[in-house]
Amino acid sequence: MQHIRVVPYDPAWPGLYEAEAQAVAGVLGQRLTAIHHIGSTAVPELAAKPVIDIMPVVRAVTEADECRADFEALGYEYLGEFGIPGRRYLRKGGDERTHQMHIFAADDVHAIARHLAVRDYLRAHPARAAAYGALKLELAARFPYDIDGYCDGKDAFVGALERDALEWRAACDLKNGSKKA
Repeated sequence: MQHIRVVPYDPAWPGLYEAEAQAVAGVLGQRLTAIHHIGSTAVPELAAKPVIDIMPVVRAVTEADECRADFEALGYEYLGEFGIPGRRYLRKGGDERTHQMHIFAADDVHAIARHLAVRDYLRAHPARAAAYGALKLELAARFPYDIDGYCDGKDAFVGALERDALEWRAACDLKNGSKKA
């Protein structure tokens, strides 16, 4: 049974991401077009479950399937789409998970943009990140062994966060685009 544990930000998380990203890049090779640190561990000072979220972007998502055995050799459980069409989801560490991967194809621009927008929005809005961290700490205390209760408790906040992040990203892109014109 997974133990839901939220801890204060750990400055070691970026280094853990970098080390794992190198291993993942080695497995994917030329299939890889980009790789990103996403999720709460990618946001300085944000309380988080100590699970490093990695988002590799590949030319075609089916290319990730070719690497299944190599990912399993790195300790990952390969779960396929796992509820999200067009994604490949992998996790490492069993019930006390240490890493998880969300692999998308380069042409799945909405999924990629959504993850990056939320990360970047939280980095740019520390008060919102602090509120999110406080919510996660409270939910982890209420639902220490109930991942569904934990996730359900975050749903409304995360939905609003994602909408705000996408609007913010669009406004930033518009502003930056108008500077170029």
